[in-house]
Amino acid sequence: MTAQSSDPDFSAREFTATVTDIRLESRVGATVRWQMALDRTHFAPGDTGSLHAVARSGTPIEVPILEVILDESGDLWHVVEKPLAAGTDILGRITR
Repeated sequence: MTAQSSDPDFSAREFTATVTDIRLESRVGATVRWQMALDRTHFAPGDTGSLHAVARSGTPIEVPILEVILDESGDLWHVVEKPLAAGTDILGRITR
């Protein structure tokens, strides 16, 4: 169920999508950063927020978006520390 808000811009900050691709961004010691692509997004470069999904076990998953980047081919990538598998349906929330 989608939360309701009296904020007129709320609907622009919450959306549904599907993860289409993941790629390793960097690995420094124990710190690993991934980039995830979505089939659609309301995030823009510089935005932050979170992606919400449900595991097969029914456990809710929240993945913080550290940043959003635009690559040289014009694709938006969502930078995370723990990626979701391609094909995962998500609810995105933008906090900026």
